[in-house]
Amino acid sequence: MKLFCFPYAGGSSAIFNRWKSYIGHEIEIRAIELAGRGKRIHEAHYNTFDEAINDVLKLINDEIKSDSGYAFFGHSMGAKIAYELTQRILDEGYQGPKHIFFSGRGAPYIKGKDEKDYHKLPDEEFKDEILNLGGTPKEFFEHPELLEVFLPLLKNDFKLAARDIVENEIKLLPCDITVFLGKDEELTPEQIDGWKNYTSGNCTVHYFNGGHFFINEKIQEVVQTINNTVQLIRKPFDAMSSSYK
Repeated sequence: MKLFCFPYAGGSSAIFNRWKSYIGHEIEIRAIELAGRGKRIHEAHYNTFDEAINDVLKLINDEIKSDSGYAFFGHSMGAKIAYELTQRILDEGYQGPKHIFFSGRGAPYIKGKDEKDYHKLPDEEFKDEILNLGGTPKEFFEHPELLEVFLPLLKNDFKLAARDIVENEIKLLPCDITVFLGKDEELTPEQIDGWKNYTSGNCTVHYFNGGHFFINEKIQEVVQTINNTVQLIRKPFDAMSSSYK
């Protein structure tokens, strides 16, 4: 099964490289590189979230049309990409993912108690907030040449990742979902419990020690949970295929 992975704000596909040591043999990691970073660092940043979704869909379009069994994983901004991308795929009449892993983010359209629009902050205040979130070494902000490239990208990503508050009817995802959260994340019960209202299937929540960037600290635990989940997804298909042999 292909697992398409979408990074957090400011992240590149490289954040998933360390997963390969732990991922199950039946899973193929497809780490998606977004524009403006990593291998695509010379490409322009996205102006809108729709532009990001269009780009990602173009990248994976051929694979999802020819592959009946795939899953999505997204952390933070990547979770928003996974959700909106799935809705776009379903709207266009294609087969959606068999499972979605939403990591480090509360349910869509439910704003947190003290949630901030980070991208609107002055640069110095923005840098302080990013350091408080963790995941970015303090030394990174001490190199002007890196900051010149990274800060606009990060601010732009936070603008894209900002939570949309809409009154539209929720479109239920037709697959089971798994939610990964750090035990120290600042999410309200409504944001966490709200995920179950976004699927017609099962919603399972897993907690890991750490804050927002637990996926960089608890790699083996996170990946093992993915392995276990995918094995359960595959069981009916494996049984079906063996009956035809």
